[in-house]
Amino acid sequence: MRLAFMGSPDFSVPALHALHQAGHEIVAVYCQPPRPAGRGQKQTPCPVHQAALALGLQVRTPARVRKDQAEHAAFAALNLDVAVVAAYGLILPQEMLDAPRLGCLNIHASLLPRWRGAGPIQATILAGDSETGITIMQMEAGLDTGPMLLRGTTPIGPRTTTPELHDALAEMGGALVLRALAEQPPATPQPAEGVTYAPKLSKADGALEWTRDAASLDRQVRALNPWPGTYFQAGGETLRLLQAEPAEGSGPPGTVLAPGLVACGPGEGGGALRLLRLQRPGRGPMPAAELLRGYALPPVLG
Repeated sequence: MRLAFMGSPDFSVPALHALHQAGHEIVAVYCQPPRPAGRGQKQTPCPVHQAALALGLQVRTPARVRKDQAEHAAFAALNLDVAVVAAYGLILPQEMLDAPRLGCLNIHASLLPRWRGAGPIQATILAGDSETGITIMQMEAGLDTGPMLLRGTTPIGPRTTTPELHDALAEMGGALVLRALAEQPPATPQPAEGVTYAPKLSKADGALEWTRDAASLDRQVRALNPWPGTYFQAGGETLRLLQAEPAEGSGPPGTVLAPGLVACGPGEGGGALRLLRLQRPGRGPMPAAELLRGYALPPVLG
């Protein structure tokens, strides 16, 4: 098929590669413009931009598209059969959604209608869901409200992390969108029941509150690393907690029961959280046991 691909982060790259390897005619790749990155704040293309250039594909990086009539006209002039969208980062207006012959298909990283929105992978781990997956959706103007074409599922284990789930779903998305293009299955409206939303994350979401139970704190650590990261205050420093696990123990929330063992609120998980991997400001990540040999936590954490 003659198509455009629209995506920006690492999550989108496997789908771009899958479409290219399958022999589809990718006439344009749309992605976010280069952004300053690194210590030198050098303008750096996003992962999809880099992958598209390596494949010799034409790349377009408009900063906005919703009200740009010239962009709408340029998109329509591509004479597309379909556009495939995967974490593009910009909202497409109706003029662009309607331009391809078969419309625009979205690769969404959840089992819709659960976890519409910007952070579905993190949200499903935070909520303690036992499974998630990919939904191939026919796009419409609403936020992830379009009818569904295909779904694939994967289990979420008790130690699953966001990076692990991200990579599995990215590969699944590439495989499923190829099936959707080949089979062109009928669209099924999303159920009205079971709708949940996964909001965009911020740094504040990573703050650990020791009054919560150990199981929910463990899910927070597994869900929010590497971004936005989970952290707590200790002796005037902000320490990042990169890995942890629930453990047996009891005491007032935030009390350090033993080196690397912190009391939590009542509920699931055994009453305490064992710190396994930490990072001090300006330092590299370290096993908690190694870091704590030369760094004493205060009796109560903030």
